[in-house]
Amino acid sequence: MLVLKKMAADAISSAIAAKYGDVTVPSADEIATMLEYPPDTTMGDLAFPCFRLSRALRKSPPMIAADIASVFNCSAISDATAVNGYLNLRISNEYYEKELIPRNLSEGADYGKSDIGKGKTVVLDYSAPNICKPFHIGHLASTVIGHSLKKIHEFCGYNCVGVNHLGDWGTQFGKQIAAYKLWGEKEKIDREGVDGLVELYVRINNEIDGDEKNGIPPKKELADMARAESHKLEEGDPENLALWRWFVDVSLEECNRTYRQLGIEFDSSVGESFYTDKMPEQVELLKEKNLLKVDNGASIVDLSEYGMPPCLILRSDGSTLYPTRDIAAAVYRQRTYSFDKCIYVTASAQCLHFAQWFKVVELMGYDFYDKLVHVPYGMVSIDGAKLATRTGNVILIRDLISAAVDKVRAVMDEKNPDLENKDATAEAVGVGAIVFHYLLNSRIKDINFIMDDALSFDGSTGPYAQYTYARTCSILAKSPYSPCDISVGCEAESRLCSELSRFGEVVLNAMRDYEPSDITRYILDVCTAFNRFYHDCPIISATDENVRASRLAMTQATKYVLGSALPLICLKTPEKI
Repeated sequence: MLVLKKMAADAISSAIAAKYGDVTVPSADEIATMLEYPPDTTMGDLAFPCFRLSRALRKSPPMIAADIASVFNCSAISDATAVNGYLNLRISNEYYEKELIPRNLSEGADYGKSDIGKGKTVVLDYSAPNICKPFHIGHLASTVIGHSLKKIHEFCGYNCVGVNHLGDWGTQFGKQIAAYKLWGEKEKIDREGVDGLVELYVRINNEIDGDEKNGIPPKKELADMARAESHKLEEGDPENLALWRWFVDVSLEECNRTYRQLGIEFDSSVGESFYTDKMPEQVELLKEKNLLKVDNGASIVDLSEYGMPPCLILRSDGSTLYPTRDIAAAVYRQRTYSFDKCIYVTASAQCLHFAQWFKVVELMGYDFYDKLVHVPYGMVSIDGAKLATRTGNVILIRDLISAAVDKVRAVMDEKNPDLENKDATAEAVGVGAIVFHYLLNSRIKDINFIMDDALSFDGSTGPYAQYTYARTCSILAKSPYSPCDISVGCEAESRLCSELSRFGEVVLNAMRDYEPSDITRYILDVCTAFNRFYHDCPIISATDENVRASRLAMTQATKYVLGSALPLICLKTPEKI
């Protein structure tokens, strides 16, 4: 569609010159960025708002639209109509026949790709679950948004490095170690895995907090013990380090099982602890730059000049904090990967944290500060209540995936009992349903998670999208596509072609805005257009051989687009369901 927009913009620019002579108006390139998609497809495929030209041309938008329409000429546009100040444009069927579908079929799986990122490297920090906690729906958002952005950037030609910055360091491990020393049993942890660790973590938090309503006082001595164990860990105490390493191994076993189900592999999986020996250099640099100040014993960077609270670098006992570790990690990544962008996918609640340490990196004199990008997403709640492992208010991913897969398998047993590789397909569709549900809406929107909604297969869902892809595969398996002359003769065919033409532009927009939901909604548009085409236009049963061949070509073109688009949002592409 970007090629089409350029052609239409050139024609609009020429029409303005023909009607109004040498006037100062937006260039053809600027006009191309102003072109919109009409809300109702019956109005056309593209629309140009003439309001932007009123002042320069001293005419009303409706008059300008009418003037441009009267002399508009573009080989790719069959109709230019003035409607309420807009110039509505309809793409010609000839363009679809001679340019779009042939290019799609020629490029195949490369259709829609871009080389905008050629020679550039992007580091993406996402997922990053905390060790000793189960993988729950709160982790899923960062995981699938981040991996989708990685796939989108790769599709646009970037060299991508996916980093899983594991939360394996910090005060919570003091609590975990203290709880294990007080109540833990090795055999129980070996048997129950991360669930056994969580049980200990929840218990020590509950006892530290107490329960005033039931007359149970908080236990300050446990909080003091946890802090002491945390400090010992930071100081390299052998016993605590051994326990910590064991907790990490137990936790990763479950995380990696989930990543395998999601089809996600990371290029680097190192935790915050990896940067322990890299933080002193950054603390010393802060001191050299006279940025570090002592406030109530803690070391901070004063950011009041920039309208932000102070950024905490060291606690009063010398222990490091998240900003210290994040700064050290950013410096390491720049030195290791020489990135052009380093993207952090975390909840919107951390916006201030990232703004603070990004500013500190700038004040430290690092020239890559403007290459750091925070991509926030909305908060996830359950029935309006905030997620919290310590209170047990979570939905575990393993339970959610299991429920989704069971539901898909039950449907398959009923409708397609002889399907080969049923278990693998059920998992692909079940996991796809959950991921699609997450990526359907804008990432910044808060989500009140409702299990039934995530497992619904009706309407705008992952199973619908995967089934549509499988439908194209089924048609082509019965009657393979062969090179032929394309003929676009009805509204359903032109509508499908119009949707297919938008793929490359949608991907670029999704990359620019860090918005996987652009791809998700586009997939639904393509599926809707193809299923209407399938319903209205006989394909294999078409009596005219040329028409049948042409419709098979359009089916093949749709398969290429869906086959590329679905993996961009972490969905698999089963050919039979």
